[in-house]
Amino acid sequence: MAQQRIQKVLSDQGVCSRRAAERLIEEGRVKVNGHPVTLGDKMDPDFDKVSIDGKNVRVVRKRQYIYIMLHKPRGYITTASDEHGRKTVMDLVQGVGRRVYPVGRLDKDSEGLLLMTDDGAFANLLTHPSGGVGKLYRVTVRPRATEEQIVKMASGVVLDDGVKTAPAVIHVATDEPGRTVLEITLHEGRNRQIRRMCEAVGLEVIRLKRSAEGPVKLGMLPPGEWRELKRSEVTALRNAAARASRPADRRNQDD
Repeated sequence: MAQQRIQKVLSDQGVCSRRAAERLIEEGRVKVNGHPVTLGDKMDPDFDKVSIDGKNVRVVRKRQYIYIMLHKPRGYITTASDEHGRKTVMDLVQGVGRRVYPVGRLDKDSEGLLLMTDDGAFANLLTHPSGGVGKLYRVTVRPRATEEQIVKMASGVVLDDGVKTAPAVIHVATDEPGRTVLEITLHEGRNRQIRRMCEAVGLEVIRLKRSAEGPVKLGMLPPGEWRELKRSEVTALRNAAARASRPADRRNQDD
């Protein structure tokens, strides 16, 4: 379900009138997911928990969405269908029992964590430019990356289309003759961004794997397998996207 104003949710559930709900919010007596709210704040009745004076309000949900994580293998494209008959991620989630769609993308030659859902509002929240939920990638490049190349990518580089990337967090996981394994955290999602960032500084990506999105980690899920997200994981992703959309938080991410 789409985000709704908290006073509307309380009113729709028959807790009190909308005006009375607004007074409760102004008095600081209402919390969502344990956090105080202000007038104008929104919540998703399907997943967020609302309380008044510390007591949870039972919300009757109109529809239950499904949220899954897939360990996308290399060789699959992230699309609902393909006119050329190539393998798509939809081939891997037929056992879900309903139509789900990818949240964001991973290119054909990349692998790792891919979120999928039938909740359009949730997908829009995570993919909207203001969301900025950090995504962690493990990237193997060749030749061996120099400190200068790493600093350039972390600071932001100009891509082949003339656009400069936002700053990224980069750590060296393995440094060997002829190759380097980097852990890169991005808060934006341009097309094939990491590959293009590496190309801009003279590096070739030979393996790219997304291992986490915000607070949700791929863990030990085998390639080609999927699992439903826990309720706590969905809430954590929503909260991370909400925090990242605030101007102060975006400034902190760029530091």
